[in-house]
Amino acid sequence: MRRQLIKRYFITGLLIWVPLAITAWVLALIVGTMDQSLHLLPAAIHPRNVFGFDIPGVGAVLTLLVIVVTGLLAANFIGQRLVVWWERLLARIPVVNSIYNSVKQVSDTLFSSSGNAFRQALLIEYPRRGTWTIAFLTGTPGGEVLRHLDGEHVSVYVPTTPNPTSGFFLMLPKADVIPLDMSVDTALKYVISMGVVAPPVRRQSATVATTAPTI
Repeated sequence: MRRQLIKRYFITGLLIWVPLAITAWVLALIVGTMDQSLHLLPAAIHPRNVFGFDIPGVGAVLTLLVIVVTGLLAANFIGQRLVVWWERLLARIPVVNSIYNSVKQVSDTLFSSSGNAFRQALLIEYPRRGTWTIAFLTGTPGGEVLRHLDGEHVSVYVPTTPNPTSGFFLMLPKADVIPLDMSVDTALKYVISMGVVAPPVRRQSATVATTAPTI
């Protein structure tokens, strides 16, 4: 009996400390990586030379500041002209232009406020009939692909678990896709937890008729 109690307390302690430890490790990794930007500073103003010791997090603040200032400069007319000039310069460099253009197209799709990527959580049958999984709407098929598809289709991304950064890109008939009444963040938590952290059921008023979200 005492052994079972100790085992239960040990597991309870793990459930508390493991998420905290992983969170601290991820934050330390991010801050440590961003602190590498301090190597770009002149030696005269480097924190180690000014204060005599390293200050953790200064590189992260510097990186965020550079990103914000870059976005601020790119938002005006002169900054936009410089961005266009820079992209034209990269377009003339072999290999670099292919990598840069591919990454830019993906980032524009994911982070643009007018994009459709990861704006809707879906339920689809995959990888076979009768087996269901969570997917995310990324848009609609385009280009030459449309000539080979009958009817209206949607493009979806099926993430793997517990690492949602890898997955599968599918084009499915719109009629086979079920929109879910949950946020993308909630759906991602559901996927990352391998189904352990189930999304809460939203209570709907009995007097108000509700419909599923539209794609």
